[in-house]
Amino acid sequence: MPALRFLSLSAALIALAAPAATQPAPILQPGPPGQPTRALSPQQAIKVSDTSYSADDVRFMQDMIVHHQQAVDMVALVKDRTNRKEIVEIARRIEASQADEMKFMRGWLRERGEPIPAPGAAHSAHAGHGGASIRGMATPQQMAALAAAKGAAFDRLFLERMIAHHEGAVAMAKQLLDRPGSAYDPLLFEFVNEVINDQRAEIKRMQALVPSLAPDPRSALAAGFDKAGQAASNMRLVASLPKPPGFFDPKNPAGIPPKKPAKPGDKKADKDAAAADEDRRAPLLSFSNTDMAFSGDLLAVGNYHGFNLYRLGPDGRPALISSVICPGGQGDLSIVGHLMIMSVEQTRGRVDCGLQGVRETVSPVRFRGLRIFDIRNPALPVQVGQVQTCRGSHTHSVVSGPGRDGKIIVYVSGTSSVRREAELPGCIGAVAGDPRTALFRIDVVEIPVANPAASRIVDSPAVFADPATGNLAGLYRGGDDDDPEHRTSVTDQCHDITVFPARSLAAGACSGNGIIFDISNPRKPRRIDAVFDPGFAYWHSATFNNDGTKVLFTDEWGGGSRPRCRVQDPRNWGANAVYDIVDGRLRFRSHYKLPAAQTEQENCVAHNGSIVPIPGRDIFVQAWYQGGISVIDFTDSGRPQEIAFFDRGPIDKDQLVHGGFWSAYWYTGRVYATEIARGLDVLELTPSAYLSRNEIAAAALADYGGRFNPQQQFPVRWPDHPVVALAYIDQLERSAHLQPAAIAALRQALAEASGDFGQGRRDPPLASRLRALAGTVPATSSDAIAANRLQALRRTLSGVAAQLR
Repeated sequence: MPALRFLSLSAALIALAAPAATQPAPILQPGPPGQPTRALSPQQAIKVSDTSYSADDVRFMQDMIVHHQQAVDMVALVKDRTNRKEIVEIARRIEASQADEMKFMRGWLRERGEPIPAPGAAHSAHAGHGGASIRGMATPQQMAALAAAKGAAFDRLFLERMIAHHEGAVAMAKQLLDRPGSAYDPLLFEFVNEVINDQRAEIKRMQALVPSLAPDPRSALAAGFDKAGQAASNMRLVASLPKPPGFFDPKNPAGIPPKKPAKPGDKKADKDAAAADEDRRAPLLSFSNTDMAFSGDLLAVGNYHGFNLYRLGPDGRPALISSVICPGGQGDLSIVGHLMIMSVEQTRGRVDCGLQGVRETVSPVRFRGLRIFDIRNPALPVQVGQVQTCRGSHTHSVVSGPGRDGKIIVYVSGTSSVRREAELPGCIGAVAGDPRTALFRIDVVEIPVANPAASRIVDSPAVFADPATGNLAGLYRGGDDDDPEHRTSVTDQCHDITVFPARSLAAGACSGNGIIFDISNPRKPRRIDAVFDPGFAYWHSATFNNDGTKVLFTDEWGGGSRPRCRVQDPRNWGANAVYDIVDGRLRFRSHYKLPAAQTEQENCVAHNGSIVPIPGRDIFVQAWYQGGISVIDFTDSGRPQEIAFFDRGPIDKDQLVHGGFWSAYWYTGRVYATEIARGLDVLELTPSAYLSRNEIAAAALADYGGRFNPQQQFPVRWPDHPVVALAYIDQLERSAHLQPAAIAALRQALAEASGDFGQGRRDPPLASRLRALAGTVPATSSDAIAANRLQALRRTLSGVAAQLR
């Protein structure tokens, strides 16, 4: 029996071993924790481990098919809506190329067994795989608007949408190439690069056609450093001053960037102009004009190389007094009495204003912070004080003073890197969890007028902190963005802080957020509200209206060095945002962007401006770099509109050269504008349907204390003068809130009062007439704007009458 059992066991073992010799071992794929393992066939296993293409490659091809299909849909609209030869030719070329590429992409997906998008996918939505946005796709509303347009309107919309569409394809292709493990398939790699080159070439052809379609003359100005084309509407150029000697390179006055040298034998070096532009290195902003400040008849113009002081003549034309060489950054300026304050941020800045810069990583001669000059003799400014700060000073704001204590309080906004503690004790950078960091703060500086050398930082409040947790990063911390060209900056700094002491308010444009502060204690600013706009890339500057009830914020998308006013650029990116202040809170009302399309050769985005003091209206004059100067009426916060402009053509016809207007400010009846590459311009507003002669004259009478610092605002007051009353009458006539008979009677009486007014003249009968006419002006209106003007007119008439009694 035992032997028999042994034989049976041996047979059993042989029987069990037999299948192992004829069948392969199982191929297994473990499931998630707690889930069973599943068996795979060899074919499935090979597919799982196939690295010849990636999931990103598949998604790219699927999304690009949908993307191309919409381009074909847009092209199909051309036939019945325009007969312009150039548009028809563009449409024919796009239809042919997109059809061929879609055939290739479908074949690529089919060969790999991957899903192919349905033919109607482009019609259902402008979202891609998994609901994520496909770059450059038109929304259903935009497609409907295109379909509804005809003729010239269709041509312009077609180019606008198609350029944006092609740029989206380029961005998708570049994004794929940047992803590790993607586009390794040689066929796909070649295709992706062809998409980039072909779409860029088509973009260039379409952009060249845009100026010929645009009714706005700014879109087709001739290029040139000295003789660029000019366009103006309702304003004129009074004077144009070149940069003084010592503030430009005679060998390269326009600051043309050098071209990247081509490699020997590289026949493709100039094939793609757009790619060549990306490889170009722009020169340093060593001689760029920047911001301005005014005091009496003195004008100070900042520059990366130092500053220039001018004397304004009776006609407003500047005459150069002195040029001061002191490099260190954009050199923003403010004037308080006989002291001038200057921002310094770059690491090349020196204590001694030396031109040699600073080579050492840590150096006792490096200067970053606030310089203070005594300009009692503007022909010989003397540096009398310095305040070193951890991040330097990109901009600064004069908040108060000098008060009874003889001290000036200044907020310093640093946007650069934190210097090493070995160079300036107490400077801590981005050290995780260290509450001493110099990030997320502004510096409060105290300047004793009697002894500027004793100026110092008195506090560095963490103005972005979360009041509940104390976390310093209490506002926008960054986030995902499908568009790498447009990411909102993290809020760890303020670029500009504009103070409005009369209302104890300050408005901060603080990288990722717009903020208002309570500055009733100037040394202790307190945040009272903050807002976020997903369309804003970098909150750059803030301006109050005249009574401090609104704030106009600007977005410097692209940092001021990129073309951001092209026909295809979104209207709410690189724009202004108008907010009303309601019960201490910011309430969004509208966006405004320069309406004229600019070229690839023009850096253009919202930049510095100021209020034009026209009674009864909120008017803003603004620099847009090479987009020129735009004058905007935002009296109705929800409907801002352009009422005047001035612009020049690009500096160079072939490449983008950094230039254009840095700042445009109204001062004593003129607009002064710093031109980054060219010099200094003086302009004036001219009467138009939007702005009357009386309104312009009334603005020239405005009293704002004979001073202007860019980030310090005071309420403007107008005298009781006939021309001010006439300005209100013009506005009420324009909006039809006064009867024609009343307007005629008022103008007749005010015309009689205008002669020798303010010279001690007495005319009791005329005074009685004006008082009586004031009584006939309606005291109110259902229209809030008109009601304010009616009340202001009644007060002004009464004031004029009182002076004539």
